[in-house]
Order: sequence, then structure tokens, then C-alpha cells
Amino acid sequence: MVEFRESGVLLRRDGQHVAADNGLIRVEADLATGEFSFRWKDGMAITGLFGEAAAGDRRWRTNRAAAHRFDPQSVRAVADGFGRGIRWTVEHDAPGPITLRHRFWCYDGLPYAFVELEAVREAEWETNDISPLAALQNDGAVFRFGEGASRDVRVLFVPFDNDKWVRYASCPLPVSIESHEATAVYEPDSRRGFVLGSVTHDFWKTGLRVEGAMPGEISRLRVYGGAAGLHTRDTVPHGAARGTAIASPRIFVGAFADYRAGLEAYGRANDVIEPKLPWSGGVPFGWNSWSAVMDKLDFDVYVGAADFLRGELMTRGFENESAVYVNFDAFWSKLSAEELAEAIRRVKANGQRPGVYYTPFTFWGKNPDAPVEGVSGSYTFRDLLLKDEAGELLPTIAGGRALDPTHPAVLERIRREMQRFVDLGFEYVKLDFLTHGALEGRHYLPEVRSGIQAYRTGMAAIRDALAPERIGRPFFISLSIAPLFPHGFAHGRRMCCDVFGLIGDTAYLLNAVTHGWWVNDTLYRFNDPDHTVLYQSANQHPSRPHEGRSRLTAAVIGGTMLLLGDDFRKPEAAERALEWLANGKVLDLARRGVSFIPAESGEGGLPSDVFVLPGDGECHVAVFNLDGGAPARKRIPFGRIGVPESVEAQVEDLWDGGDAPPFTAAGELDVTLQPAEAKIYRLRFHGGERG
Repeated sequence: MVEFRESGVLLRRDGQHVAADNGLIRVEADLATGEFSFRWKDGMAITGLFGEAAAGDRRWRTNRAAAHRFDPQSVRAVADGFGRGIRWTVEHDAPGPITLRHRFWCYDGLPYAFVELEAVREAEWETNDISPLAALQNDGAVFRFGEGASRDVRVLFVPFDNDKWVRYASCPLPVSIESHEATAVYEPDSRRGFVLGSVTHDFWKTGLRVEGAMPGEISRLRVYGGAAGLHTRDTVPHGAARGTAIASPRIFVGAFADYRAGLEAYGRANDVIEPKLPWSGGVPFGWNSWSAVMDKLDFDVYVGAADFLRGELMTRGFENESAVYVNFDAFWSKLSAEELAEAIRRVKANGQRPGVYYTPFTFWGKNPDAPVEGVSGSYTFRDLLLKDEAGELLPTIAGGRALDPTHPAVLERIRREMQRFVDLGFEYVKLDFLTHGALEGRHYLPEVRSGIQAYRTGMAAIRDALAPERIGRPFFISLSIAPLFPHGFAHGRRMCCDVFGLIGDTAYLLNAVTHGWWVNDTLYRFNDPDHTVLYQSANQHPSRPHEGRSRLTAAVIGGTMLLLGDDFRKPEAAERALEWLANGKVLDLARRGVSFIPAESGEGGLPSDVFVLPGDGECHVAVFNLDGGAPARKRIPFGRIGVPESVEAQVEDLWDGGDAPPFTAAGELDVTLQPAEAKIYRLRFHGGERG
């Protein structure tokens, strides 16, 4: 028997079994079979796991290896951002000239562990398909929920990016899905669940394939580096890593009494390994031009919005410590140089901060053979565009072609444009259509062999060009259409695709809040709920009053960057802004910059309609009627929102309470909402638990 202890983690080899246990999670490797498992103290488990790597038509699996070894010399004590723990390795001699090495991490006091697979050969080789975590069964379940397990099990689909109005989805079994970078497998009623996800994002796009043919029983799992397809917008295979030793993405594996706590822990784990871009200012408040006027943007509407915010809203409290931003979106280049300079001057004279828009990785022109101006050397755009292995241009996305972020002329254009923004006096940039920069293809730099590597190259150029220590002032970087990972290059990211002002738009945004609230202040300092339309987007008919206020409510609970999206020359838009944005209690929630947590998970692409922000002896609850045609009564048990069921709670209606005293509720919150209406309540009570 071999034992090794570090802090609260004990690693022991006993015969053909090697296991590390911290009292919460036990990671076991079977040296007879090459399989491994994760087991938790409450009876939850993931079993029958192996690793595999592929090259060409060959595939090597750890559970088919000729021999499995544990070398005590591989054990290391670790002390890092996760605390103190143990790292160890199990080797598998696969058939042929390859060794597979499973590497595990287990830390004191954490209900999750990490695993990665390294595949080693004597000569250089390459692969674009490596899985540290897989299970392939026909009988039995890979995930075990322990005593009292439910037949209602859901699998969370996480989109790779937020383009084309993609949605998160809570998928009941039977199911066969492939999530991106992370997933949760959970029981919606008990909330018990598992969370799996990648925490390294330097080369691989990670796919998580989960399959189950019967209710409550998942029999197949594959977590792998090398995902490329429709949802990653790729039309060519994932790039291949090359070397003598190739490592998979490192995978977070955890089980939790509440899967929501698991997703938050997963987000924080990513922040430990690659910290989010720091922001010392408050939540950005302000205005963005896209929804208001789209391609009709001109000097008058921009300056008019700035003056309306200054004269009508900021005097009533619509501002925050990071000031108020007035942001150009697409088509700002229609302004003349003189108009642009005057617009920026006017905004600054108002005590506001100007913002701008840029698509760094996209060519919108029709002629790829047009010359590239303003860069060193003689290039056409065809030279800069990303291509496949045959040298053919990749298909367009949203009408634009992908520029290669590793090409020196592309990087020169990016740095030149960032410096131009700084010199003009801008203090905020919205970056759009960034998935173009993460596409697989043949890159200019031969050492860059994947889309994620290329994306990191381009995004690092932007981050570094706008670094406060370089330019002498804060500069807010906001991502619009963008991959969820890698995340260390911006302060905010849109939760979803474009969101306008009707109740269907609010439901779409709430889908992202339901399943992506945990991104806020873990991967990015802020979730961005997009331009908040109170009355009318340029591409829609006006919203009804309840629709408009529901859209504002969804923005407030989303994270939030509260950027308005109306043309305030319209009297109805101005009237709603003056009324609703004078509500200091609601704006104070937005100023917190904290996303509310879903009370329920929804089903399919449907969102929760109840969200909670826990507090000490109180909580805030947002309730939505997403039916635009009929009223709805919602009875919300206290236990689902973190209020002790035995207490009475004083309930304050933040939207419509006015001077009315709080009412009392016991056991449940009973709410009747008009079509498309939303409410925010503050509940005060003694005692309580997480919502």
C-alpha cells in the first residue's frame, strides 16, 4: 500500500486501485481495466470512464491499453488559486507506439476535481481529437444521482457563441446533444446535478457529447478537444495539435446539491486559471445607437441622445460611478470627420464618455482582391482572409468573410484602429462578429494551428493596445457576437444575440439569464443584456407599456450594462424613460452589477419566469408573464426562492408599490400579472438560505 497526504487530501494505492479522497469527492483509477470514476460522499457518481486519442483512422483508448501504471514519483503536492491538494498521473500503454497519461488534480475542501489526458509518442505526430473523459455503455447509467434519484434528468446545452439567435437549452432525456465548453446534468426538482467543463482555452474547442436513450439514464459521454461544426460556425475540421506530447483540455468535474452552485463554481474555476479582465469602475449606464436607428445613424440622433440623457435622465439619477456612456454602433463612419469630432466634444462636455464600434476580424467588402490601405506592404484583402487547406476562401458568416487574426497586416490594422479610437477620445469599444476570428482554417503563422490560438492572438492585440497602463485611462471593452471562451480579453460580453423590445425578445434574453447568469463576474465582469428598448426598436412596431417595462426588468436582473436603445426624439420613448428610470430602487439593483439566479431551469429553450437575488435576511424576486396575450397567476413556493417556508415575509413591490406599505406573505408568493408584465419584489424575513 502507498499513501500520500497533503492537507485534507489522501491519495492511496491499494492493489490495483489508486484513489484520492478529500472527504467530499473520491477520484478512483482501476489499474486492471484502465477506467476511472468520480464518487461523492452523498452517493452521486460518474463511472465507467476512459480516455482516448485519435490520429487518422486510428483510435487509442485507455481501457484497451496493454498495461496501466501508477508511479508514486508522479505524485505532487500543489498549492495554487484552488488551495492545497494533490496532482498525480496514471499511465496507459496503448497498442502501438503511444502512451496515454491521465493526470488528475484533487484539492482540499472542493467538491470537484480536474482531469486531462496527455498522449505521447517518440516522434512528432498530430491529432485534432483527444478526450480525457469518455464512457460508452449500452446497459446502465454513467451518471448516478444516488438515493432518491429522479427519472426527470436534464442536460444543459451551452452554445459556443451567441450568434444567429442561438439559445441555451435544458434538454430532458432521452437525448443526444453536444454542448460546448461546459454542460450540467441535473434533476430540475431536487436541483442535484453534475457540472463538467473545460478550464483551459489556449488551443482546443471543447465538445461535450451526452446521450441517453431512456428517461433518467445517461449511458454515453464524450468530453473532447477538437469540436468543429455548425455551432462553432466551422466548415473545416478543427486544427491539429502537433508535437511529441499533446495534452487535452483540462476538465472540471463536480457534483453539487444545487447544480446552480456548480455552474458558479465552474465559472470561478476558470477565473482562477485565467483571470477575467479587471474593471475598477461601476456598471456602465448609457445609450447605444443600433436599436434606435440602425443604419440611419447620424450626428443629430447621437448628440440628441446625449443631451436627453444629460438634461432629463442624469439629473434624475440615471448615472453610475463609471459615468454614462454614449455609444456609436455600426455605421458611425457615415459621419464626417468634423461631425465626429464635434459629437465627441459634445458628449464630453456633458460629463459623459463616448463609445465606438468595430469588427476586427471581418471583411465586409464584395471584392476580396481590393487593395488593403494604410498597412505596411502591398496586400489585397484576399491575402488577409482565412482559407482552407486548398487555399479557398471560407464561406461568409452574416455576409462577412473571416480575416486571419495572425496575419501581420490584420494585426497592424487592429492596432492602428485602436490607437485611432484612443486619439479621438473614445473610452468604450463594442467589438462585434468576433467568431470570425475563431474559425478553423490555414493561418498565416504556421505555429498557430487552431482557431482558438488565432483568436487569442487577435484579442490580445486589442486588449494590450487599450491597456490603461499604456493609454493612461480606463477603456471599456465589450464583446457583442463572440465565443464564450476564451474570456480574459474584455470587461463585458453580450449574453445572447440582438435583443429588441417585444415580449418575445425579453423571453429570448431570459433564456440566457436562466442558463448563463453565472458568467457575470466570473468570466467577464459584466453580463451584457444588449440595448434596452423601452418603446420601439427601428425594426419593430412599438411595444406595449408592460412589454417595455418587462424588457427593462430583464436588463436590470441580467448583470447588467444598462445601455438604453431608443430614439428619444419619439415622445413615447422619452415619457417611458422619464417615468421608469426615475425609480431609484430599481436602478440601485442595476448598479449592483449582479445577475439574478433562476428559480427554475425551464425546459427546452424556454426560460425560467422567476429569478432571485439572495441577501442577508432578504431577497429580491423578479417575476415575468411571458405570455403577451393573457394574464397569469403565479404561486411561487418560498422554498424555491430561498425563503424559509415557516416565516412570514414583508413584501415590497418595487415597480408599483409607490407609497403603499409592504404586504405580508407566508409560505408562497402569490402574484397576478397582466399580459407581458413583470414585477420585482423585495422580501424581508428572518433566517434563510440560498435562493
